[in-house]
Amino acid sequence: MRPQLALALLFAAGLAGCGSTPPSPESVVRAWSQELNTGDNQGAAKLFAPGAEIVQAGTTRRLNTQAEAVAWNAALPCSGQIVSIKTSGDITRATFILGDRQKSKCDGPGKRATAIVRVRKGKIVLWHQTSAAPAPVGPAV
Repeated sequence: MRPQLALALLFAAGLAGCGSTPPSPESVVRAWSQELNTGDNQGAAKLFAPGAEIVQAGTTRRLNTQAEAVAWNAALPCSGQIVSIKTSGDITRATFILGDRQKSKCDGPGKRATAIVRVRKGKIVLWHQTSAAPAPVGPAV
């Protein structure tokens, strides 16, 4: 993790613990991407609110428990380096270049995937893959 990003995330987390405003949607998406890319499925899952909605490959599901969020993140076959990110209100649109994860081979390395992520109170409540080009199908957990 870049030192500036790590410092910003620690600062945001500290503010959230002091009753200040929660971290920005962009910082939550960046933190999720970083956790996923380092193989920390527990850390990635902690960024999802109970009941978070996942929309991917024409299906919708809810992550009702922390265990479901961990399993869903663990089943994602690809890491993703953010190449574009834009936020408006509580919605962040992030485009990733896909690559292998530490424990899995990506089924679409080098392809782009875009997700629209809604963040409320510092937690992901919606993760919606919306790639224009066909993207790898995510986990069926």
